[in-house]
Amino acid sequence: MHIQILTPAPPGSRAGNRATAERWSRLLQKAGHRVSVVTELSPEPCDVFIALHAWRSHQAIREFCRDHPEVPVITVLTGTDIYHHQHVFPQDTRQSMALADALIGLHHQVADDIPDVFRSKLVTVLQSAGLIAPAEADDGHFDICVVGHLRDEKDPLRAALACHYLPENSRIRVFNAGKPHTDGWQRMAEAEQAGNPRFQWLGELDKPATDALMARSRLMVISSVMEGGANVVSEACRAGLPILASDIPGNRGLLGNDYPGYFRVKDEQHLAQLMSRAETSPDYLSQLHNHVEALAGGFVPEAEQTSLLLAIEQAIANSRQRISPED
Repeated sequence: MHIQILTPAPPGSRAGNRATAERWSRLLQKAGHRVSVVTELSPEPCDVFIALHAWRSHQAIREFCRDHPEVPVITVLTGTDIYHHQHVFPQDTRQSMALADALIGLHHQVADDIPDVFRSKLVTVLQSAGLIAPAEADDGHFDICVVGHLRDEKDPLRAALACHYLPENSRIRVFNAGKPHTDGWQRMAEAEQAGNPRFQWLGELDKPATDALMARSRLMVISSVMEGGANVVSEACRAGLPILASDIPGNRGLLGNDYPGYFRVKDEQHLAQLMSRAETSPDYLSQLHNHVEALAGGFVPEAEQTSLLLAIEQAIANSRQRISPED
């Protein structure tokens, strides 16, 4: 089959959804399909159309369904789709869900946050990650990484703010890797770095440099206020890197309700308590490590490929039923 994947993120972008589209392209090609990753509708015919973003891709989804009613359509629900756009722009976002023959959610709790009528279309696809070999840690410090672009949804400076509540003898340092989405975010990161000796903003890193940062870190903080299923969680689990995560559905849907490393959203004092506990309690750090290690098998490429192919099968079956309901 020829499969088209539409993403708003252009070639060369380090946006998560570009990475997802390109990774899916590789997985589907390994399964024997021909795949095109596009940023706008293509005149080239295809057998399955996958659109990342229900809201951002709404116009393209609507036009594709109008012009190619026989082709199965899959809409991928991002965090902003689920937790923001379907409430602020309900008509467009939910129409994209309605037009789709299958929906892809990137964590296990997506069904709880979309309208009941669409749940039967939903297939969960957990994003995979490669292995990252751990590097020797700096025994003089307890380094924590934050990996994610500087934008409102990520709340990226929360770990830096938590540093102000740590004991003076703490060995914690926080390293933040991410591109600022606005000049305002860049100014905030630079100002925090200037006034916080425990914090360093690294800017946008390429994949090898990001992997190296994770490899030498003792802990990762994921402080987002909304997530559709962050690939950085998959990467940390595969690396055996313990996580402290904001208590949101997108994190619980990957780490599980029993994960012991959640902190209250936007609560840097609570986060500081957990950071300090991880630094000073080997038992607690081991508990976090054991949890992520146990989850790592769910984030392998083979599992992601299997789920992705299942979503395609469901879309094809639903489109046939839509076109010939009497069958």
